[in-house]
Amino acid sequence: MPDQESVPTPVAVLLVCTGNICRSAVGERLGRAYLGEVLGPAGADVDLVSAGTRAVVGSRMHPDSALVLSGLGGDAEGFVARQLEPWMVEQADLVLTLTRDHRRDVLGLVPRALARTFTLREAADLLRALGDRRPGDDGDFAEPARALVAALAAARPGRSGGDGDDIADPIGRPLEHHQEVGQAVAEALLPVLAAVVALHPDAAVPDASDRAAAHVDRGASGTGARPDAPQAGPAHAAGRSAQPDARRHLGVLGRRRRVGSGS
Repeated sequence: MPDQESVPTPVAVLLVCTGNICRSAVGERLGRAYLGEVLGPAGADVDLVSAGTRAVVGSRMHPDSALVLSGLGGDAEGFVARQLEPWMVEQADLVLTLTRDHRRDVLGLVPRALARTFTLREAADLLRALGDRRPGDDGDFAEPARALVAALAAARPGRSGGDGDDIADPIGRPLEHHQEVGQAVAEALLPVLAAVVALHPDAAVPDASDRAAAHVDRGASGTGARPDAPQAGPAHAAGRSAQPDARRHLGVLGRRRRVGSGS
């Protein structure tokens, strides 16, 4: 592991959907909230951003998605939709799309990005398949993170994709669909981020594999953390006695605010 005094090279993660006001927007802000909790100021070492293939440029997050995000523990304040540009893909170490069509759109812009572009659910599934065969945390932060992405790409030929890789657009649908989409994004994104966080020199994550599994299990059940789930390590940010983990954000909507109840 690198010297704690060294400054890690940031890792760039790009989320892509269509309008950049629902799915990828929720993922960006939920992911940033998680990174800030587990890494404190060092959460900025994961440069998590989003864009849309046909973005509603300059628009705020959809109000229903913003409400869902709040229930998951994120904040939509100041969010502005952006159009996907080739340079964004070029600069990203990992591109996560919400559907297979978005993945095709990304590769249409930058074909050589294939080895670092996945649907969000595809990446989460490949991560589970890797198990203990994930790269270690030797070297600068960006180096093992890129090795992790390369391992995902190497595992992809053995996997069959399908409709289940897509997270559908909730635009024009009732609030319940925004809730389902927010939960689906959280269940897929947070374990991937947890695996990246585990490679950071400031991380206090005891076992990224177990934690990622706990995140998915808790999101699927819609209940509190499993009794046997690994507990978070000590916080890095001053003034915190315990480091929150991604399971908090998978408490389904309403842990902090019950969506639709007015509370």
